[in-house]
Amino acid sequence: MSADYFGFSWLRSDHQQRSKNDVVLNNAADISVIVIYFLVVLAVGVWAMVRTNRSTVGGFFLAGRSMVWWPIGASLFASNIGSGHFVGIAGTAAAGGIAIGGFEWNALVVVVILGWLFVPIYIKAGVVTMPEYLKKRFGGQRIRVYLSVLSLFLYVFTKISADMFSGAIFINLALGLNIYLAVICLLLITALYTVTGGLAAVIYTDTLQTIIMVVGSFILMGFAFNEVGTYDDFQRLYMQAVPNITGNISAECYEPHADSFHIFRDAVTGNPPWPGLIFGLTIQAVWYWCTDQVIVQRCLSAKNLSHVKAGCILCGYLKLLPMFLMVFPGMISRILYPNEIACVDPAECLKFCDASVGCTNIAYPKLVVDLMPNGLRGLMLSVMLASLMSSLTSIFNSASTLFTMDIYTKFRRTASEKELMLAGRVFMLALIGVSIAWIPIVQSAQSGQLFDYIQSVTSYLTPPIAAVFILAVFYKRVNETGAFYGLMIGLAIGLSRMIAEFAFGTGTCAQPSDCPEIICGVHYLYFSIILFVISCILIVGISLATKPIDDKHLYRLCWSLRDRTEERIDLEEEDWVDNQDSASMDVEEPSEAPGIFKKALMCFCGLETEKAPRLSAEEQAEMQRKLTDTSEKPLWRNVANANALILLCVCVFLHGFFG
Repeated sequence: MSADYFGFSWLRSDHQQRSKNDVVLNNAADISVIVIYFLVVLAVGVWAMVRTNRSTVGGFFLAGRSMVWWPIGASLFASNIGSGHFVGIAGTAAAGGIAIGGFEWNALVVVVILGWLFVPIYIKAGVVTMPEYLKKRFGGQRIRVYLSVLSLFLYVFTKISADMFSGAIFINLALGLNIYLAVICLLLITALYTVTGGLAAVIYTDTLQTIIMVVGSFILMGFAFNEVGTYDDFQRLYMQAVPNITGNISAECYEPHADSFHIFRDAVTGNPPWPGLIFGLTIQAVWYWCTDQVIVQRCLSAKNLSHVKAGCILCGYLKLLPMFLMVFPGMISRILYPNEIACVDPAECLKFCDASVGCTNIAYPKLVVDLMPNGLRGLMLSVMLASLMSSLTSIFNSASTLFTMDIYTKFRRTASEKELMLAGRVFMLALIGVSIAWIPIVQSAQSGQLFDYIQSVTSYLTPPIAAVFILAVFYKRVNETGAFYGLMIGLAIGLSRMIAEFAFGTGTCAQPSDCPEIICGVHYLYFSIILFVISCILIVGISLATKPIDDKHLYRLCWSLRDRTEERIDLEEEDWVDNQDSASMDVEEPSEAPGIFKKALMCFCGLETEKAPRLSAEEQAEMQRKLTDTSEKPLWRNVANANALILLCVCVFLHGFFG
C-alpha cells in the first residue's frame, strides 16, 4: 500500500492524526464530477417541480397517477438500494461469501407477487397509504395508527439510520468533512427537492440516480476483477484470503467458510440456512415489497396496471445486479486487503476502522479509494451520494404521506389540502432532525455487520404485518379483532427476542454472546418463520371466534371480491375529505394580493394560491373511476405476463447455478 493512501483508519477518533491535506477528493477531476452531478440532480428536481401538479394530495403524494413503467422500475430499484447496501452487502460478502446475494435475488419472485396480486387490490380499493387500506378492510382506527407509527419507527431505526451511517463513512473518508456537517449538508439537499417537488421529483431523480449507480458500479467491478483475474482465480484467491495477525483466535473465525461460493447452505450450521433463505426471507420480502409504503407508493403512481407490472419486471432485472456489483467486489476487497478487511485481532481492527469486532464494512469504500483513478473516484462518490439520497428521498416522501394521511387527519379532520401539504413538509423537516440526532447511536451500535443488523430487526418486527396483509387480501373471513390481537401478540414476541439480543449483545466468533441458546440460538430467519406462523394462527383463530365482516363492506378489498361492481359501504367515514366545496369556501373573503416574496415561496412549495377549477359530480366520479381502474389492453397484459415468466426462469437458473 502506498504511503499516501488516505485510508479508512483515519476515521478513528484520534483526530490528531488528521491533517488538512487528508482529503482524497483534492483534485479538479473528482470535484468537477461531483459538482456536475449535483447540478444535474437539482435541475431534474426543479424540472419535475415545474412540470407536475404539486398543490393537491394526489399530485404531491402520487405524482397525479401519471407515471410510466421505466421511471417506476428505476425508482423501485433506487429506493431499495441505498448506500447501506453498498457498505452492508459488500461487507457481509467479504466476511461470508456469496450467500448474501440470495437476499437480493429473492426479490425477483416477490416483485411479481407485488405487481400481479397486491397492487390490483390496492388500486381497486382507491387508497393512498397502506394503513388506509387496512382501515378500509377492517374498520377501526387502532390497526391503522399502530402500523403508521411502527412504520415511522422502522424508517428511522433501520432505513434512515443505516443509510446515513454508511453514507457518512464515504463522505468523511473522501472529503475530510466532519461527519455531522457532511450528513446535514446531504440531508438539506435531499430534503430540498423532496419538499418542493413531491413524489414526481423523487421518481425522476431516482431514475437518473439508478443510471449513475449502475454505470459507476460496473466500472468499479471491472477494476476489481482486473486485479484478481478470472472467476476461477477469484474463487481460489478468496479461499486463501486470511490476515497475517490472528493471535490465539480459532482459525474458523478468520478463514473463509468452505461454503463461501454457495447460496444454499446447511439447514443447521449454515449462515444463512437454506430454509431460512427461501421461506424466512420471503416473509420479510413480502412485507417490504408488497406492504411497505415506500415501495407501494411508486406502483400506485402508475398510469395503469400494465405500467405497474412492467415497472416491477424492470426492477426485478435490476435486482440481478447487486450480486455482481456489490457481492463480488466486497469479496475481492478481502482478497486485496486481507489484513484490514479480514482482521480478527481487536487491536488491529481498532487501528484500521475503529471497530474491535471487525472491519468488513470498509470493504467497498476501500476499493473505491484505492482502485479508482481521479475523476472516476468522484463518479463513485456520486454513486454513493445517489444511492443515499434516492433512499432518503423515498423514505422522507413516504413517511410524510403516512404522517399526513394516517396521523395528522386524526386531529384535523377538516384540514384543507393546503394545510395537509404544509403539515407533510414540516413533518419531513422534523424527521430530518430526528435522523441527525440518531447519528451518534448508529455510530456506536453499528460496528458489526450492518446488513445483518437491518435484516435481524426486520425479522423481529415485520412478520406479523406481513401475515395481516396476506390474510387481509386473500382470506375475507379475517376481521379487525383477529388482525389487531395478532399484531399485538406478534409484536410482543418479536420485541422480546430483539431486546434480549441487544441486551446480551450478538457477540463475535472470538467472544460469543452470553444470550441463552433458547432465545438467541435460533437464526433470525428461522425466527421470522416461527413468528409468521404464530401470527397467522392467532389472526385466523381469533377471527373465526368472533363476528365476520359482511361482504358489502369488502367489495374490491380482497381477492375473492375484487371484481364486484356494487357500491361498497365503508366500515367507517374517511378521516379527511377535500373540503374545497364546503360552504365556507363559497364565501369570497377579501384579501390582499400576496407580495413578490410570498408568491415565489408559495409557488416553490407547490402551494399556489389560485383555486383549481371545481369539478362537477360527474367529473369527480369519472376521475375516481380512472384512479381505481385496473383494466389492461390484452396485448400489453400478455407481454407483461410473458416477461414475468422469463424473469422467474432467470431467477430459478441463477439460484441453481450458484446454489
